[in-house]
Order: sequence, then C-alpha cells, then structure tokens
Amino acid sequence: MILYEYPFNERIRTYLRLEHLFRRLGELIPRSHPLDHHYALATIFEVMDVAARADLKSDVLKDLERQKQVLNGYRGNPGVAERVLDGVIAQIESCFAAVNGTPGKAGQPLTENEWLMSIRSRAGIPGGTCEFDLPAYYAWQHHPAGDRRADLERWANTLGPLAESIVLLLKMLRDSGAPQKVIAAGGQLQQPLPQGRTFQLLRLRIDPTLGLVPEISGNRLMVSVRLMRQEADRLQPSTADTPFELTLCA
Repeated sequence: MILYEYPFNERIRTYLRLEHLFRRLGELIPRSHPLDHHYALATIFEVMDVAARADLKSDVLKDLERQKQVLNGYRGNPGVAERVLDGVIAQIESCFAAVNGTPGKAGQPLTENEWLMSIRSRAGIPGGTCEFDLPAYYAWQHHPAGDRRADLERWANTLGPLAESIVLLLKMLRDSGAPQKVIAAGGQLQQPLPQGRTFQLLRLRIDPTLGLVPEISGNRLMVSVRLMRQEADRLQPSTADTPFELTLCA
C-alpha cells in the first residue's frame, strides 16, 4: 500500500517537510560516497531554511505542552498503564527541555561557521559548488569517509532536538486517528468532516497495483479526493469505483 498524507494547516505542513528532510539526512550520512555527503550537507541547509520560520520553535513547544496536558488527563484511568504513560510524558518533557534550551532557530550555531555558510551561499546556484568555486569544499570531499561522516554528524546534532520533537509530535498525531475503508464512487470522494473536532492530518492508503494517484484537498468542513490515472505524459481522472483507506488525525 502507498501512503499519502495531507496536512490541514501550515504548521503540520512544516512538520512534514522537516520530517521528510530528517529522514533523508538519516539515509545519507551513514553512506561513504562524497556525492552522498554533498547531498547530506545540502539537506542540512534545507532544514535550516524550513526551520527559519520565526514561530516554529514556539509552535513545537506549545504542541509538546499540549500533548503533555492531554496525557496527564489520563492519569487514574484504569484502562491506561501508568508506567507507559509516565514514559511518554517523560519523553515529551525531555524534548521540551532540549528545544527550549536551544539558542535561536534550528541550526543557529552553524551560521557562525563561515566555511559552511560559504557553501550554503552557493549551494542554491546550479553548479555553484564546483571545485573552482569552492576549492576548500572540494578538498573536504576528498577526506576519508569516516572524517566526513564525523563532521556531518556533528553539524546534524545541532538539529537533533528539533528532529526528535517533530518525530514525536507526528507519531502522536498519527496515532490519534482510526483508519476507515471508503470507496471513491466514479473516482471521487467528498466527505464532510465531523464537527466539534479540529483535524490536522489526513492519511490515505491505496493499492499501488491500481495505478492511481490521489489529488487531495480539504478544509475544516470537508475533504475531497479525486483519483487520477497516469496516461502517457499526463494525469487523467479515473471513473472507476475504487476502495482505499482513509484516516483523519486530530
């Protein structure tokens, strides 16, 4: 099954983008080829760009605190294991303390590294990191793989508190939803959202053998899914009744 996710607000959209970048970073750093490490460093710069949003740190702290308050409300519930609850709350508190103790925006210490910032300033230019533009960076790419990996891990560690918090918040958000089987009649589904709850994320799982791509849109009142089929070099609407799994997460 292929999983598609659709955020209902800008905050969750930013979280998903950061999660995507952190996953890529986790794949690239352990590798050995200089090209992989070039893209790992480019990914660090992308994280810094996404995390440059002024209110991101505040949003993360507010969400962590909100989740802590929700979980504290389960204390004394006979259906909840206190030890597990304490463990999750402790994890939230650890993330809160780490993010709160981080000065400035994510990756702020890296902005004081002139060598890194010289690379960052040219990374967005097509071919801007050639050896004649950045000979010192070209030389770094010829360092032993272990040395390059150690450098990348040290730089990526400055983003660690944010990464851990984003992963935790998205996991808790995803766990809040219950999957349901639905059918897109004639390739389309329009479903009103239950009132009284503010949904933040839609998750859609569909069988890849169907060869369909969902186009998702939504607001606080309704969600719409239109299934498209790849034909030649363009997408065409599907007209077949198609089952898939839908999850709304609040």
